[in-house]
Amino acid sequence: MKPSRRRVIINTDAKNEADDQFAIVHGLLSPTFDIRGLIPAHFGTRRSNRSMAESREEIDLLLDLLDLAGKVPVANGAPTGIPDEQTPVDSPGARLIIEESKLAGPGDPLFVSFLGPLTDMASAILLDPEIVHREVIVIWIGGRGYHGHSSYPGIEFNLSNDIHAANVVFGSGVTVWQVPSDVYTKVSVSYAELDEKIGDAGPLGKYLIEQLHEWNEKWHGEPIESRSLGDSPAISLMLYPDSGNLLVRPAPRFGIDGWYLPGTNNPISVVEQVDVRFLLEDMFAKIRRFARQRSTS
Repeated sequence: MKPSRRRVIINTDAKNEADDQFAIVHGLLSPTFDIRGLIPAHFGTRRSNRSMAESREEIDLLLDLLDLAGKVPVANGAPTGIPDEQTPVDSPGARLIIEESKLAGPGDPLFVSFLGPLTDMASAILLDPEIVHREVIVIWIGGRGYHGHSSYPGIEFNLSNDIHAANVVFGSGVTVWQVPSDVYTKVSVSYAELDEKIGDAGPLGKYLIEQLHEWNEKWHGEPIESRSLGDSPAISLMLYPDSGNLLVRPAPRFGIDGWYLPGTNNPISVVEQVDVRFLLEDMFAKIRRFARQRSTS
């Protein structure tokens, strides 16, 4: 008998930008997800010297807004990237991935989605190499496009925060679904759309919109009235795997500049397109429904 819910861990550099928040909320409001834990991740030191701690604080804030404080396991991830491809950074988050992987089986895989660096997955693999033989599906938002173009003039951000970890994971043989930058940057929303869709969706909708505006105003150097919710494909792919077009290809390695190098013959799946209509409409509907239910309870 197939399980009625999908076992999920979300690993997120939640305070890095303004899109993780939408993905986290979408995941927590999805009834077919059995959320086995949230793992706050670091996002380097370019914006903060305590990035993992800031991600933890943001997760705690979102759980409060969703009336889920104390009801969802949260296990801190590593505060930094791994120092090399042989040395893990042990953490409660990596240990959570290992323990939950042992419960996975045929027809009931563990989905672990990474909205930032792959540090905690690489550490889990290095701490327990048997994990690569278990029913685990790693979904990663990261890396540049494969077709010679990229939304980034330099190295893609999530990859840049732990290239060693990406090489460990991609070279391990674990099942990987990669959503590269030329796909995830296309999940765009406008200010007007957000106002119309969730502007009246209570404190949660208000916070999601305001923190997106604040991030754009602080970090974007030109006039703007939109934002890519680039982390959200990780959620829609777990909800409905056929909402993405996946191409199987040999796993690459990553150079220090973020470009692809020849790697192993391990197959990975690269997401070449996602159903943005399904993703956004499902997320907006769940946020509005939560606000209605909360206002009448």
